Amino acid sequence: MEQWFSLIQDIGFPIFVSFYLMHRVEGKLEEIKLALLSLK
Repeated sequence: MEQWFSLIQDIGFPIFVSFYLMHRVEGKLEEIKLALLSLK
């Protein structure tokens, strides 16, 4: 059981951080896309 907790700590945290950062970047990319489309 302790091995499972260690695995979740080692893998789960980086996955959580990655999804959080992707979510943040997605919003900024959408804003950039809208700004570029308004330049036409």
